[in-house]
Amino acid sequence: MIKTDILIIGAGPTGLFTVFEAGLLKLKTHIIDALPKPGGQCSEIYPKKPIYDIPAFPEILAGDLVKNLMEQIKPFEPGFTLGERAETLDRLEDGSFVVTTNKGTRHNAPVVVIAGGLGSFEPRKPPIINVLDFEDKGVAYMIKDPEVYRNKKVVLAGGGDSALDWAIFLTDVASVVSLVHRRNEFRGALDSVEKAAELAKLGKIKLFTEAEVKKLYGDERLEAVVIEYNDANRGETYLEVDHFIPLFGLSPKLGPIGSWGLEIEKNAIKVNNAKDYQTNIPGVFAIGDVNTYEGKLKLILSGFHEAAVMCQFAYQIINPGKRYVMKYTTVGGIEGFDGSIKEAKKEVVQSLG
Repeated sequence: MIKTDILIIGAGPTGLFTVFEAGLLKLKTHIIDALPKPGGQCSEIYPKKPIYDIPAFPEILAGDLVKNLMEQIKPFEPGFTLGERAETLDRLEDGSFVVTTNKGTRHNAPVVVIAGGLGSFEPRKPPIINVLDFEDKGVAYMIKDPEVYRNKKVVLAGGGDSALDWAIFLTDVASVVSLVHRRNEFRGALDSVEKAAELAKLGKIKLFTEAEVKKLYGDERLEAVVIEYNDANRGETYLEVDHFIPLFGLSPKLGPIGSWGLEIEKNAIKVNNAKDYQTNIPGVFAIGDVNTYEGKLKLILSGFHEAAVMCQFAYQIINPGKRYVMKYTTVGGIEGFDGSIKEAKKEVVQSLG
């Protein structure tokens, strides 16, 4: 039985940052994740995808964000159970929980935090008859290594942030970048939309709007796609390509967590965002993309905020009746966060002369 203060389910950015916030409170943490390494989707699906909304980083690759988070939490020595999926949740007589994985590993903690992102997921595939024939032969549903597309002709499909961001990024990698979207308006961040439009004017992105990729051609590998327009009078466009990447998002599934008795709404876990991000089960919290509440923003930044707030309330559960006085890290430091505040102030005064 692995014992800890806070058991975190999900090793994505939000789960990893929870380790940091808990560590500041001198709380031990352990993480369970079905993937074989930390980082969640940032490591497994798009490690080379640029992220633009992390404070103090105008741009950072998803893989580098995970690397930085792992470095940040190193002083707190979290435990990891990787390559195993959290299966069951049981409550003991003392009020603590036991979470057992699909491989039988048991974990005990007074607080459980679900930070599983979108949960388990499958890519949404386009309704093209022979799309399965070209999977791994020119058709992919995510980009792990952009160097695969170096000097290649690439067609992306989609209207969200992922399609826009990758189209922009690949202009410096691929020989030809085409972006196909079934509508005229894009759903992504305004800055990305404007940047893609500017690159289209410069001829670096070929934009096909109010259109869809409907046919794929090739022998052993993908060789061409046919684009059909919403307006039949516009006919069809035949493009020779090396790669077709439909980025229509992921179809999320909560998996076994969905049977734990949690209140679910649209495949997400309802939480009390007015206070502590606790679920309908006392002692079980949900943070990051896996939760839902009025006004929810599915951003990594939001997950970081929720982790910080949640840990303050988890401290009260783990240490009932014990008052914690929050100190800024600029004063208390990291290694000795519960050390002498007077000593820290003395060092600051000496450094200022």
